[in-house]
Amino acid sequence: MKYICKICGYVYDDDKQSVPFAALPDNWVCPLCGAAKADFEVQAVAPEISMPSTTVVIDDDMQKLTVREFAALCSNLARGCEKQYHQEEAKLFDQLADYFIGIMPVVEDADLAQLAAQLQNNLETDYPMVRATAAEQQDRGALRVCTWGEKVTRILNGLVQRYEKEGEAFLADTEVWVCTVCGFVYVGDVAPELCPVCKVPAWKFEKMEREVQA
Repeated sequence: MKYICKICGYVYDDDKQSVPFAALPDNWVCPLCGAAKADFEVQAVAPEISMPSTTVVIDDDMQKLTVREFAALCSNLARGCEKQYHQEEAKLFDQLADYFIGIMPVVEDADLAQLAAQLQNNLETDYPMVRATAAEQQDRGALRVCTWGEKVTRILNGLVQRYEKEGEAFLADTEVWVCTVCGFVYVGDVAPELCPVCKVPAWKFEKMEREVQA
């Protein structure tokens, strides 16, 4: 049987490995992206999906974006422009994202448990809903964004769960890297040669500097 990583696509083939996937310890992680064992699924051939032709209607009562949503939108647009080599446009969207981040209200009661619950809700509720809507509207761009976003959210969810179990020891004597294109987070001494999500090279990763405790 074959198992595939939902984040980077790495395939664990029981027939080619000395240890069956089911026998791997719970703390085993993907050798390419560091995803948790729980983020693997049995590899299957995806069925073809017939997408109906629909008309997009924009209602006057559509939800207005929050400051956080504007920041995320501008950041994503910047990354999209960067991928298309529109550097000036990317810079302008980055400036807009920085502005909205600067006026973003502080969440006073935020904690790790709240973050874990939100990530889980994103994976179980939000992304399936967005993916279904994008498929219905035949919006390939939105489907790609959804695919990237879901993979990044899965790795964040796995990292938060590991931090909850291991505490600061999880991050001791190692580095944290963030892909500046898609937001993928990697914990390790050096950044991966290619981003497991968007496939950009290692130089697109930024090392997160840690605050020095006084």
